[in-house]
Amino acid sequence: MKHPNTVVKAVLTSEKGLAMQEKQNRYMVRVDRAATKPEIKAAVEDLFNVTVLSVNTQNHEGKKRVLRNRKTVQAPDWKRAIVALKPGDKIDLL
Repeated sequence: MKHPNTVVKAVLTSEKGLAMQEKQNRYMVRVDRAATKPEIKAAVEDLFNVTVLSVNTQNHEGKKRVLRNRKTVQAPDWKRAIVALKPGDKIDLL
């Protein structure tokens, strides 16, 4: 099994993520691209001491940008997981 710190990169705090935290007790987490749902579940439970009910994942392509010299570069691809927690559990972000 991978170390939890290599699976979970960060907890994302966007407007959509904060709304999901308040209304549905779900958290958006940036994870390693090769991580599977069972690995993500185990890592979140280990790092934050909570009970995970379900995990949904989304793969995102990195944005393409044009530099001043008209060279095109692409940001790295990344993966996001939406983790649903047991009622009463929460992740402290501060």
